[in-house]
Amino acid sequence: MKLVSFPVAYMPLVDAAPLIVAQEMGFAAAEGLDLDLIAAPSWSSVRDMLAFGRVDAAHLLSPVPIAMGLGLGGVTTRLSAVSVLSVNGNIIGVGLELESRLRAHGYGFDFADPVAAAAALAAVAGDRITFGAPFPFSMHAELLRYWFSRTALKDIRIDIRTVPPPLMAEALAEGDVDAFSVGEPWGSVAVDRGAGALILPGKAIWSFSPEKVLAVRTVWAETEPLLLRRLMQAVWRAGRWLAQPDSRTTAAEILARPAWLGVPAELIDRALSGRFTISGRAEQRETPGFVEFHRGAANFPWRSQARWIADRMARTNGLDPQDAQQAAGGVFRSDLYRQHMRGTGAELPGASEKLEGSIPHQTAVPSQQGRLILEPDLFFDGTVFDPSARK
Repeated sequence: MKLVSFPVAYMPLVDAAPLIVAQEMGFAAAEGLDLDLIAAPSWSSVRDMLAFGRVDAAHLLSPVPIAMGLGLGGVTTRLSAVSVLSVNGNIIGVGLELESRLRAHGYGFDFADPVAAAAALAAVAGDRITFGAPFPFSMHAELLRYWFSRTALKDIRIDIRTVPPPLMAEALAEGDVDAFSVGEPWGSVAVDRGAGALILPGKAIWSFSPEKVLAVRTVWAETEPLLLRRLMQAVWRAGRWLAQPDSRTTAAEILARPAWLGVPAELIDRALSGRFTISGRAEQRETPGFVEFHRGAANFPWRSQARWIADRMARTNGLDPQDAQQAAGGVFRSDLYRQHMRGTGAELPGASEKLEGSIPHQTAVPSQQGRLILEPDLFFDGTVFDPSARK
């Protein structure tokens, strides 16, 4: 069978694994596809490559298609998030100066308590902190702002500066930023280069946040349904493979290759295992489920998640939150996911929205297969987001 060459843009991150594995392990070939994976230097490049037709699909920050639908960022091509590639996977860290101040203050770097971490940072930061984040429209930025606004950091002036993930360690070491939120392996790279220390996983702020999506142009999704189905199913099977514990070593070795991330496999394994070295002192911390590729219907594009993102961006950018939520509901395409994943064994929830932040432990819910186990999705402050509420 002759394979169809299929161009896809991505950033070199651990959470690009479903696309890389789909190509390397033959899941794409089984669907008749040869994924031409094109590494981009920045998230704006990924967005533009997709929006202007250089590629047909992309590994993309989950808020970007929503921002485009809201008219933010200057590029307004309609995109559809047809599946979630990864849940969680971000990490927050500080540079050496803040690390030193935090230790002098007695902070224990527990890697689990956002309220305590914020209080310690607020106590030592002075009147200002500059955080690096990969893009203005990102879960990194949204989770940081959410954390700041609900802790002692609300009284500190905080600037968020855009830094591409592979450059984050350098920006920290050179003092361009004081702290950061970034996807792995680039937080661990900063630690191994002696540029700083890790203080929290993004999961500690929202325990099941949609991080990256598989995005396509909406017009393309409508005109190429067979190609879209083959792509979605190949990537879903790769995510299912990644979720198997005995796949971790092989996955780390694949991602470590120079063609992909080009960093030691041991750094990649930290994210896949959730076992981190958080500082130059070799302190170890564990975060089970640091990044998810499959478990708990991780790949399902919940419209309620899109509405939460839109609500946050609307409040930051002076838009009407209800109008923004309405627009965002059509960006996360649960309809296309159901259409193209039926019959694969993929988990298809009975609803397309849920109360975000309302699941404290593994919970069984109805699905088209009978029963689905959802993972905890709490916000650190106990807030529950109801997408049907009118504010």
